[in-house]
Amino acid sequence: CRVIVDAKIGSSGGGSSPSLASHHPERAGGTRPYKPIDHRHTPEIEQELSLLSGKPVQVALTPHAVNMVRGILSTIHTFLAREAALKDIWTAFRSAYEGEPFVRFYRYKKGLYQYPDPKVVVGSNFCDIGFELDERLKRLVVFSAIDNLMKGAAGQAVQCLNIMLGFDEKTGIENVGLHPV
Repeated sequence: CRVIVDAKIGSSGGGSSPSLASHHPERAGGTRPYKPIDHRHTPEIEQELSLLSGKPVQVALTPHAVNMVRGILSTIHTFLAREAALKDIWTAFRSAYEGEPFVRFYRYKKGLYQYPDPKVVVGSNFCDIGFELDERLKRLVVFSAIDNLMKGAAGQAVQCLNIMLGFDEKTGIENVGLHPV
């Protein structure tokens, strides 16, 4: 199985060490790919997807530095081995994430925010997921948005600590995003 990931990443995804690449006057108005081959996160993504699927999964990850500070928007393409109905994919997603308090699905929404947008999750521990099925190509396109400083770092750490200490995993991190929707 092959998966293609196109990720748009804010400047905080590059760490806390200042560099020309993270300097906002340099990033403003621009979009640039970086580490499109052999990205350091590719092996861990392949490992987890292979464990989940029970067979080897190859991932092509291309991150892009974009003009935002916080957030990651990923567009993930995978080609299905057989035809699938949208309702079956919807059921599979719901089943896989059942009981996960910080995963929200975007389906059948209208207007500007019909797909996940990092702007909506900034300041929260949510991962917003949406998808479309391209029946012509048997291609599933999945969209996900997180705040990399919350879900990707501090919020994730607090969630894990809560679980380890026997607290409700949502304790202290149930806040909604900063952008009103």
